[in-house]
Amino acid sequence: MKGLNLPSYSTKIITRNEKEYIWDILRQKYLVITPEEWVRQHFVHMLINHYEYPSGLMANEVPLTLNQTKRRCDTVVYDKYGHPIVIIEYKRTTVEINQKVFDQISLYNIALKVPYLYVSNGIRSIACKVDYDKNEIRFLRDIPNYIDL
Repeated sequence: MKGLNLPSYSTKIITRNEKEYIWDILRQKYLVITPEEWVRQHFVHMLINHYEYPSGLMANEVPLTLNQTKRRCDTVVYDKYGHPIVIIEYKRTTVEINQKVFDQISLYNIALKVPYLYVSNGIRSIACKVDYDKNEIRFLRDIPNYIDL
């Protein structure tokens, strides 16, 4: 897999039937390594190990329904009361982080109404804070520590 602009970690990778699988710490199972999954696993580990996000308050592939259409958020972070506070959208390294990506995560946020949105392709990561009172999105310099959410 391509190198990322995210901290490395000790990955757990196995091979079955000539396919490589990576351990998902949140779902507690091995998943086929796709370019997007590679980004997801590194980003999740970064949040846990560098920004002190509790793994017990995070979930991958969170289903939601929007206009009778089933969708899945790549990762959702919750507060200690179980309310969603961050949606994260991942793309493979070759996908540019552009307006289309923000439109996708904003669509998910119609259903969840979280205060933070993160997007990452493993090379570039962007964090935003949603200000519902001013009806605007503010880009952040860095991802906040969990305690600061």
